[in-house]
Amino acid sequence: MHFISPTKGRLTPEEMFQDIMAFIEGAPDAQYKVIIGTDSQARVRTCFVTAVIIHQVGKGARYYYRKKYQRKLSSLRQRIFIEAALSLEVASFLAQKLAENGHPDLNVEIHLDIGPNGDTKELIREVVGMVVGSGFAAKIKPYSCGATKVADKYTKSG
Repeated sequence: MHFISPTKGRLTPEEMFQDIMAFIEGAPDAQYKVIIGTDSQARVRTCFVTAVIIHQVGKGARYYYRKKYQRKLSSLRQRIFIEAALSLEVASFLAQKLAENGHPDLNVEIHLDIGPNGDTKELIREVVGMVVGSGFAAKIKPYSCGATKVADKYTKSG
């Protein structure tokens, strides 16, 4: 499944990783965060968008996203767990590639589209537990811009 870069177009996961590495190597002494977030929108079908953001702390960022469609899922709980699973899949791929390429300590965060207000507050413990239990940092609203801003932007466009 391909990722889209707003500047470079369609990339394979390997090409996306190479682009992330080039970004890091452009300023190797800077501090970086890798942020992964998934959001979904249920219309005729459910559109899941997973965003990958490489953030050079204090400077700027580059991002990539991929869309995946499934039959319409009206269960919010089911959608939230699928969002988390899609983010974990990409995070695992990137964490492994980063470790293989000399960056095992790079901070990988998963941003979840859940928060203490609204319908998702009941799911926080379970979903955060799933992410943390998989070895990643979990961020929830209002600190989960990877899911709530970047991925969300692309669920709206079809």
